[in-house]
Amino acid sequence: MTEHGIVSFLGSRIHDIMHAWSPKMKLDPIDLKIVAALQRDGRMTKLKLAETVALSPAACWERLRRMEEAGVIRGYTAIVDLAPDAPRTTVIVEISLKSHQQADFRRFEEAVAREPAIVACDATGGGIDYIMRVVVPDIDSYQRLIDRLLDPAIGIERYYTYVVTKSIPITKAHL
Repeated sequence: MTEHGIVSFLGSRIHDIMHAWSPKMKLDPIDLKIVAALQRDGRMTKLKLAETVALSPAACWERLRRMEEAGVIRGYTAIVDLAPDAPRTTVIVEISLKSHQQADFRRFEEAVAREPAIVACDATGGGIDYIMRVVVPDIDSYQRLIDRLLDPAIGIERYYTYVVTKSIPITKAHL
């Protein structure tokens, strides 16, 4: 297969995957370029974005507006580090609940939402119910958090703790 053929094949596969993937709207290759550019630099001006994806500013703005309205682009964020030199410990926690009724999941998720040190929590399928990412000043702070979460009303049956020894920064587009 020629280089052009490989690029065409891959481009068509990405296009097919994205059409099947996005229930909110169909994304074409230019939409994907816009999303990828914004994921690399969410502060990019609309003019720079249009240049990056080789569109007129008006056409780019219309596509951007359409994706925002459809909920494909839900917002823009800043990654903030208020104390870059402050000591901190990141912990990954696997959680299994005692019971698996809807009220049990809701109660656990409400408890997690109240804890500012829990920076991410994902419900999972398989052998565990949730995976949490916790950022605290030290292990003692983490243990106090876990002690609060082990309140019987919250419903944790067991948990496994993994202390992060090194974070690898990855800023890839999640497409």
